[in-house]
Amino acid sequence: MQVTAEDVKRLRERTGAGMLDCKKALTEAGGDFGKAEKILKEMGLAAATKRSGRATNEGRIFSRIEPSAAGLLEVSCETDFVARNQEFIAFGGEAIKLIVDKKLDTPTPELTEKVTAIISRIKENITLRRFKVLSIGANEMVVDYLHGEGNIGVLVKLRAEKPALLSEEKVKTFAFECALHIAAFNQMFLKREDVAPAYLKEQEEIFTKQTESLNKPANVREGIVKGKINKHLSEICLLLQPFVKDDKQSVSQVLDKIVKEVGGKIEIVDYLYFRTGEELAS
Repeated sequence: MQVTAEDVKRLRERTGAGMLDCKKALTEAGGDFGKAEKILKEMGLAAATKRSGRATNEGRIFSRIEPSAAGLLEVSCETDFVARNQEFIAFGGEAIKLIVDKKLDTPTPELTEKVTAIISRIKENITLRRFKVLSIGANEMVVDYLHGEGNIGVLVKLRAEKPALLSEEKVKTFAFECALHIAAFNQMFLKREDVAPAYLKEQEEIFTKQTESLNKPANVREGIVKGKINKHLSEICLLLQPFVKDDKQSVSQVLDKIVKEVGGKIEIVDYLYFRTGEELAS
């Protein structure tokens, strides 16, 4: 059976595969569109396997917020050219929608199939490097921020004692500015209480060692160590950092001021920060 250009076009529209691949699949299937689609999927699997060992040092972060959940996704690829490709961006949007809608914490066969399909069309190795979903309660809100061309992505979650407080413009503005702050400073922890005692002990030992050469009384050296610990905490804990919009106040001080102005308790309870290509914790 002769395969026409119109047949190839129809199959391409249905599958998104390349013209040559569509022609090859239709020819092999004898014009049967169902068989041709199956052949294209098999070709995609083969292509994905072939490219799976190639380095993926570029990529893009995707975010999505729904009423009950929000998520971040990092999709990696081989080149920055593909990271800006509209088909790649559309794929990332579909993937993060599926992840958030189904509140996924690990890849599923459906996600894997989507990755295989995009690899077969774009002809680069593409991976879902990581993703995470935050739940959103009735008295909570999540704000997102994507920096540049998606090289940094942030989610920040606030909780209020009354849901109505989250509609206050001051609260919404603060939430967005917090997302900007997190993108700028990439802190390790939300608050002091989140810092592991073992980590603090290690830092204290380092700072103590640094003060041993000082010709000062023990109580003075202890005070210096304490000051260094507090300064270090203000660098690694979100709530203790100087606020990006007013570095004369900490994030927690700005939040306390807003709480007084709106007349109800509000707190930052969680956040996510993804940067493309950053080293992941083991």
